[in-house]
Amino acid sequence: MSGYDELVVEGGVPIKAWTRGVAMDEGAVRQLQNVARLPIVRGHVAVMPDVHVGIGATVGSVVPTLGAIIPAAVGVDIGCGMMAVRTSLTASQLPDSLKSVRSSIERRVPVGRTDHGGRNDRGAWTLLPERSAQAWLGLSDGYGQICAKHPRLGQGNDANHLGTLGTGNHFIEVCLDEEDRVWVMLHSGSRGVGNRFGSYFIELAREDMRVHQANLPDRDLSYFREGTEHFDDYVEAVGWAQHFARENRRVMMENVLESLKHELPPFVAGEIAVNCHHNYVQKETHFGADVFVTRKGAVRAGLGELGIIPGSMGARSFIVRGLGNPDSLCSCSHGAGRLHSRTQAKKLFTLEDHIKATEHVECRKDADVIDETPAAYKPIDAVMKAQSDLVEIVHTLRQVVCVKG
Repeated sequence: MSGYDELVVEGGVPIKAWTRGVAMDEGAVRQLQNVARLPIVRGHVAVMPDVHVGIGATVGSVVPTLGAIIPAAVGVDIGCGMMAVRTSLTASQLPDSLKSVRSSIERRVPVGRTDHGGRNDRGAWTLLPERSAQAWLGLSDGYGQICAKHPRLGQGNDANHLGTLGTGNHFIEVCLDEEDRVWVMLHSGSRGVGNRFGSYFIELAREDMRVHQANLPDRDLSYFREGTEHFDDYVEAVGWAQHFARENRRVMMENVLESLKHELPPFVAGEIAVNCHHNYVQKETHFGADVFVTRKGAVRAGLGELGIIPGSMGARSFIVRGLGNPDSLCSCSHGAGRLHSRTQAKKLFTLEDHIKATEHVECRKDADVIDETPAAYKPIDAVMKAQSDLVEIVHTLRQVVCVKG
């Protein structure tokens, strides 16, 4: 018996959904049907159990396209993903109060966003540290080539976001596994530059579609066809942004580990390390066809590949190993998935609710993070059960420190 339910879409490809036991709202179903009806989609659309409404395409979907890419299906947080590193520390080596650990991380990693992202933004570097400057050396030439063709893309933050966290659902955590080993885990992407790239090319695709095709089910599903100038430019830009995102996580992880060395006993780190995207596109072969696979809020889970599936601020997270399920296009969920929108969460939950739900975690407990409170997300255990044929659990983590922007 398969682990998915199949939705037949009139005039489109099937939808295979790993959503048994978890909620999937009507808005998400409509978005999935719109994607399934696009002439460029090949085979079927795979849906992960954390699925919820996004811009154009749902978060938690895997879309294989033939000879074309949908920029909005990749999204504006290009290359967003996770990194986790296991240390030699154990729970017994942590102090009773972890407040100083959180404060130390927040001092060494810019978090949040102020001044509308301008010159005084606390979420960006004022003076670029050496580690970020070195990482930027491997990115600057490609950035210059992209901006030479599209000058608007060079107008905003870039190197000064390398090694920074951001806002929203991005986080840095200190966790304990089933053996009480200490892990560091973080979630971030390509920051301001990726947002700028994504927004620019989404609008460019809309303009192209106005000229070439007027019957799209949703203008946010506008796409570039292979062989066109804008397609090649987008592939170059999205590839660069994905590289930036991976480097951003690497630099940030090194800064976090350095901060911990000032607060905790001597340790080594990196025996196990995972760095994976969950908002990206790459060329892969599935069911005998070379396709562009867009994972929007999904992690590649090829046979034996390690991935990360985080819960919410107060729930468990998982290091997983892919089972290589071909029907899911070798994919799994990227987290628990939102159950309530940010606006709904702020109306539904109180500060007292949030404090109670995160009482075991050293984290922000103020009104500005209510939209990230655990109850705003789907139950992670149900999400994991729904995809038991996609991944196996290698480690189960529980947070003890959570840093939010």
